[in-house]
Amino acid sequence: MRTSQGNVGLLAETVRRVLILALIVAPLCVATAQQAKKAPSKASVTGKYEGTAKIGEQDTVQVTLELTEQEGVMSGMIRSEHGDFKITGGSHKGDDVTLEFDAGGPTGTIALKLAADKLSGTWSAGEQGGPVEVKKVAAQEQPKAKS
Repeated sequence: MRTSQGNVGLLAETVRRVLILALIVAPLCVATAQQAKKAPSKASVTGKYEGTAKIGEQDTVQVTLELTEQEGVMSGMIRSEHGDFKITGGSHKGDDVTLEFDAGGPTGTIALKLAADKLSGTWSAGEQGGPVEVKKVAAQEQPKAKS
């Protein structure tokens, strides 16, 4: 009888330790998952992007997005043959990039999805709008100052 009582005691102690460990580890896992969920995207979209935007069904224009991201808030310029437009706001959360720009009347918006070095989505300003697709271009090296 002594042997079986010893085994039962050992088993009970092992179960107790496993439960205590689970109670300690579970909240840590939950806290880590919540922190990862709240963390902003690590990949900044700051940079120069070139591509095209369509106006309606037929007209395709070359566009350049000069984006600056600071703590998930967007700023910069949109340049095209139709003019230059200041980015007045926007955000970057996960793969979603939203831009607001001064269209010289109604505020324009661009809703984009980030995939590798490309941004694609749609733009609108008043009654106009259409698809937009741009790709990040390499930053040009600044000339070195002569000493």
